[in-house]
Amino acid sequence: MNERIKAPEIRVIGSDGKMLGILSPREALAIAENEGLDLVEVAPEAKPPTCKILDYGKYLYEQKKKAQESKKKQVQVQIKEIQVRPRTDQHDIDTKLRKSRKFLLDGDKVRLNMRFRGREMAHKEVGRKLLMGMVKDLEDIAVVEIEPKMEGQHLFLIMVGDKKKIDYYKKAQAENQSSDTSADASTGASAE
Repeated sequence: MNERIKAPEIRVIGSDGKMLGILSPREALAIAENEGLDLVEVAPEAKPPTCKILDYGKYLYEQKKKAQESKKKQVQVQIKEIQVRPRTDQHDIDTKLRKSRKFLLDGDKVRLNMRFRGREMAHKEVGRKLLMGMVKDLEDIAVVEIEPKMEGQHLFLIMVGDKKKIDYYKKAQAENQSSDTSADASTGASAE
């Protein structure tokens, strides 16, 4: 910036965005000072380095805004873990399936984890069957990303939401909601 530019020649872009050509840093600095602005090196690796005449404070502010925007656009996908055991009751499994469905619809990945203890290790097929039943219940909105895998005393798999299936599911839910409200309205009118 300004006097710190060491290159003997620089390509200069004016405050209006037009190319001023290749100048010495001293000439470019004089032009910048006449306009009451700063000379900022924007591409130091270029041959010759590229500098812009601009307000440095405004430049920093815009750079900070761009960084915030790009950070905001990054989607943070989390892996939510649902733990079950081979002897987990059906009601508990239904509750865990509802939670899994919510996580998948929110855009998170779900790790279904089957934990075996003691003699349960002798009957891994029971746990696998239960896990695959849970996968079947979630197939309408998700796909299996990592197939069932044994890791110590845990059998796990990872599911991720399928965008097309989720869109279709949400559309079907919206249609159900609208048909339910119209049915309620017609029964309410006939009751009077």
